[in-house]
Amino acid sequence: MNGSGWMWNEARVAVLGGGTIGESLIAGLLRAGALPPEHLTVTARRSASAARLSSTYGVCAGTDNREAVDGADLILLCVKPGTVPEVLDEIRPHLHGEQLLISVAASVPLAVIEERVPGGVPVVRAMPNTAVRIGYGITGLCAGSFASAAHLEQARSLFSEVGHVVEVDERHMDAVTGLAASGPAFIYVVIEAMAEGGVKAGLPRDTATALAAQAVRGAGAMVLETGEHPALLKDMVTTPAGCTIDGLMELEAGGLRVTLIRSVVRATERAGDH
Repeated sequence: MNGSGWMWNEARVAVLGGGTIGESLIAGLLRAGALPPEHLTVTARRSASAARLSSTYGVCAGTDNREAVDGADLILLCVKPGTVPEVLDEIRPHLHGEQLLISVAASVPLAVIEERVPGGVPVVRAMPNTAVRIGYGITGLCAGSFASAAHLEQARSLFSEVGHVVEVDERHMDAVTGLAASGPAFIYVVIEAMAEGGVKAGLPRDTATALAAQAVRGAGAMVLETGEHPALLKDMVTTPAGCTIDGLMELEAGGLRVTLIRSVVRATERAGDH
């Protein structure tokens, strides 16, 4: 329970921005049964997009951010980073300290948000990835100046419904963006490439894709559920003079390890270009 006395799963939630991440959160929360559709309001720039969201998810949808914020207990700011100042200026007169504002806008620091909202409004910054849609997301959280431990717990409880949650210092949020938010795109390339290898080896494409995707899913689950270091789990699969070591030699020769490291670092640097 936060300072205003409401529980997040009984809250009226406004999702400002029904784009990729906003829609993913709506889909994930509803899929998890975390909130009834009638407690969710979403906004979109175009009426046609709002109508589609309403039809698809049974939520209230429109194009007026101010109307969505009025009466909301919890506000998810899911607009593109470049439009954050404009949207905050628009909703500022409708914000108050009994609400919780959670920003999922990549690369936008808490200070930028807090200077555009009334003093005392609690703000939490979050960085989820699109896997929240199916309950396999990972979200990084950090609290603003007026956000209490209870507010942070509200945010943690919310995002825990759609995946794992980690709390970090804000100085690490760009790295969370570069690794966790951008990371699925990197892994999709890995899955696609592994499947292509399966096709080259004679497998039907749909079978190869399913095998590659499930191998990645299983490997991730092994890391999370066993708590073992990935290197140890790799060694468990790599038998002496077996086929796996030959494959690993090809990965090393191709520079996959360094390329993935550089990909995360470059994405982190880009996220820091505020």
